Amino acid sequence: MGCDRDHTLPAKKLDVAAVLSLQQVSQQRRPRGALPSLKQQYFRYIQDRIEGYKDSISRNELLNIGNEASADLQQSSDTDQFILTEILMQDMVDRLIQKRLRLPSYPKWRKHYLPLREAQRNPVKWQIDANSALASLLPRIEEGDHVLVVGAGAQAATMLFAAHDTEITFIDEDKRVVEQLEAQMIAEALSGQFFAYVAILGDWLPPFDRELDLVVLDAGTLAGLSHANRSALLLDLRNLTRPGGVHVLVPGTGPAAPEAYLSHYPDWDREAEPGARRGKASRSRGVILARPNQ
Repeated sequence: MGCDRDHTLPAKKLDVAAVLSLQQVSQQRRPRGALPSLKQQYFRYIQDRIEGYKDSISRNELLNIGNEASADLQQSSDTDQFILTEILMQDMVDRLIQKRLRLPSYPKWRKHYLPLREAQRNPVKWQIDANSALASLLPRIEEGDHVLVVGAGAQAATMLFAAHDTEITFIDEDKRVVEQLEAQMIAEALSGQFFAYVAILGDWLPPFDRELDLVVLDAGTLAGLSHANRSALLLDLRNLTRPGGVHVLVPGTGPAAPEAYLSHYPDWDREAEPGARRGKASRSRGVILARPNQ
């Protein structure tokens, strides 16, 4: 799954009727790949847990499971099938681990999975304000949308949008943050279309096979970057976003304000803040910016 690789200007306001939707697919938008079926998601769920178990035990314990698998294969196979036994060895080890972990059958998993996924699509599940910029985007999200999340303070957004069956990538500079999120995504059965990278922000981005529909940026992470790296990162992400695509700047867990980075979007359209109250100071719920279609 994941691996280590690694001044504010006023913004243009949009009329409510003119707010861009992620469902408005522009001509430049590239086709999506087919979404994984429930059975494919179940297979990924099983494989994630098997691989996680292998990573959690010692080499000697894993060799003992291999010896057990070899003994089972020898009892059930003819000596003429030696090549086939070698091919079946990995499968037998995985089956033994699946049995040891008491992982559910597909019918049992499916019965649990469907209500779980429904609960995961509620922002409150991830402690995201129902009046936040992130929550306001949910009616406009399509299955298969290409989403990028940047920064530790936006981990909840990763899980929320993954639950809506988007193809989602997460990037941060802290390896521990990435590994913790990977583990949580696996535990929540949300890793089917999830990719994670450790990278120096502003210096490297993964190669994307199509343009981004949505980018979520943690303002706290942006605040921690040098001016040069921050500018380089935001420039790259603006260029990687399709016409009509959206960036959401969220406050994360730190004191940094998303509004501090509006100068990087001089020609993008800014949407009215969700739940904003005039004349009353409050913590930012996030900023939504849309790339013009022209």
